[in-house]
Amino acid sequence: MTKTLKLLFAAGMTSIALMAAVPSQADDMMSPEAVYADIEKTFGAVPSFVKAIPKAALPGVWQLTKQLELSEKTALPPKTKALISLAVAAQIPCEYCIYADTLAAKRAGASDEEIAEAVAMAGLTRNMSTIFNGLQVDLTQFKKEMGGS
Repeated sequence: MTKTLKLLFAAGMTSIALMAAVPSQADDMMSPEAVYADIEKTFGAVPSFVKAIPKAALPGVWQLTKQLELSEKTALPPKTKALISLAVAAQIPCEYCIYADTLAAKRAGASDEEIAEAVAMAGLTRNMSTIFNGLQVDLTQFKKEMGGS
């Protein structure tokens, strides 16, 4: 297994494990045992943090990770996914995700400048959101001034 895939997997599983499991039909879900076997087949081992995920959430977490983060058949390339994940992780903050996403972004070809810019953009967005919300800026007027309706 490539280090990039391992890191993307670690970041995704950690991020998703922190969120509520995505509801789906139980019949479509793999059993926890099948998930562990698939993870081992995919990566060569089952990381200890995966075993900490509640078995009820594990199939949904793994399905979402495979279909969104690990798939190359999505609209976003791995570098972009890692930079977005890093920017979000910096704002949450999630030390595990920041570590894994930084490594994944670098391994996907992101430069130090791209990483810094992604994190700075997250900070700028958070800063402006704080200002707009705290000052209770009128949203309708804001939309008009930004060229919307």
